[in-house]
Amino acid sequence: MPQPALLAHDLVRNLDGRRVLDGVSLTASPGRRIGLIGENGVGKSTLLRLLAGVDEPDAGSVTRPPDLGFLQQEMPYDADSTIADVLDDALREARDDLAELDRLTERLAGTAQDAPEHTELLAAYGALLEQAQDREAWDADRRAELVLDGLGLGSFGHDRTLASLSGGQRGRLALAALLIRRPSALLLDEPTNHLDDGAAAFVEEQVRDLPGVVVLASHDRTFLDAVCTDLIDLDPAIDGPVRYGGNYSAYLTEKRKERERWERRWAEEQEELVALRVSAGVTARRVAPDRAPRDNEKMGYGHRAGRVQSQISRRVRNATRRLEDLERDQVGEPPSPLRFRSTGLTTPSAEEDGPLVSLDGVWVPGRLSPVSTRIPATDRLLVTGGNGTGKSTLLAVLAGRLTPEGEMRRRGELTVGLLAQDTVFEFPDRSVRETYGLALGAERAEAVPLGSLGLLHEADLDKEVGRLSVGQRRRLALALLVARPPELLLLDEPTNHLSPRLCDELEDALGTGPGAIVVASHDRWLRDRWQGRELRLAS
Repeated sequence: MPQPALLAHDLVRNLDGRRVLDGVSLTASPGRRIGLIGENGVGKSTLLRLLAGVDEPDAGSVTRPPDLGFLQQEMPYDADSTIADVLDDALREARDDLAELDRLTERLAGTAQDAPEHTELLAAYGALLEQAQDREAWDADRRAELVLDGLGLGSFGHDRTLASLSGGQRGRLALAALLIRRPSALLLDEPTNHLDDGAAAFVEEQVRDLPGVVVLASHDRTFLDAVCTDLIDLDPAIDGPVRYGGNYSAYLTEKRKERERWERRWAEEQEELVALRVSAGVTARRVAPDRAPRDNEKMGYGHRAGRVQSQISRRVRNATRRLEDLERDQVGEPPSPLRFRSTGLTTPSAEEDGPLVSLDGVWVPGRLSPVSTRIPATDRLLVTGGNGTGKSTLLAVLAGRLTPEGEMRRRGELTVGLLAQDTVFEFPDRSVRETYGLALGAERAEAVPLGSLGLLHEADLDKEVGRLSVGQRRRLALALLVARPPELLLLDEPTNHLSPRLCDELEDALGTGPGAIVVASHDRWLRDRWQGRELRLAS
């Protein structure tokens, strides 16, 4: 029995007076694993909810397989349910398939081959057998234990209630249930949230092995690269969402080519505009009706004047018409990628006056084991380690927000900036634009306009800071650091809440930014491509 496809046609969805999705169509065939990417708020989760049937579109239609599975960001079970209840539900379809196969086997054994119903029973048995094979029904119980182990839940008693689990553990259990089920269509919303490296790699292997349709929304570039056969960029575009064949690396290659084509076309059009303005302006003055003939034109001037004037006037009209068309239809200038803006101050060399900060056996009771390191003026340091090893604590120590035990020396009058995971602004009733201007000062804010950084949408600049989402507040905090970089820049999980495109731009900017930069991150893509030093914290 062939696996069914997942189809969406011209989906429209309005939320809170804003059109989130506008005529989105999607064809997802069995074996395709489609990643949804784009800025926060472009409709990735909304599209998944429409595909799943959890929400209804304002227009358009969805055709979905009956056994579709959906991993939401909220746990779909009540708090009193046990792990055993979740597993029983996940295994129900496989067990039902096996029970029905046994029933059909008995009926076939008791039905003569020449009986009218034998052919119908045989067809039903064959279809169900193929479905059970796709679901690997005979291996379901073993697979359940394998999946629980792979997601770090193997040691949990099956009588534990969901209320006794942390939010991350409940999310992993919900994901485990779907991987055990192996539905013919699987929708995943940020599936690697709360997963360590080993669990994320395990999920990649499991998802690649599914025979049906997979549609997922994720900020995890390593996961997108390892799993996806296609990517759909939901960021606004003239012709709507764009679908790219291949994984995340293939997407990056195509986006680079698109950028090069855009830059080349823009440069060529600007060059042509200059030439047309000269042709339409200077040439027009040369053939003005009252211009006297030059000395070398006097022989035959009267005979040729009309014909020459006519030819040049025609060229002027053509140039003017082309100029008007090009000025109306020219492509926009490609936006500048995210870059740390120079403050005009000379960055000291790594050797000048010693390191910016020195730590000798610095520790924080219960939060950070002893650390010793030196941070030169142009350092690039990546801080890694498992959850609870003190990465955020170390950054707070370096920022001067936490007093540690041990010996710590800082260069005098050192400017330090910290992008924390939890961003709070002192005056939540101020607008984004006002907050940015007051923090930087009018001169700096004018020199580096907030809108030019590409971190916040123009429509959000006049919102009160207190009304921003967690991700938007972090983007504003990052904008302040990008616009006026300190001598020591500390970034705690900087790629959280950023689209893959902005993550790539930020990582490129880190390599060329001024001063020293210390990053704490669990982002596998960032860590795999880090060019500087690494400090791994012990448990």
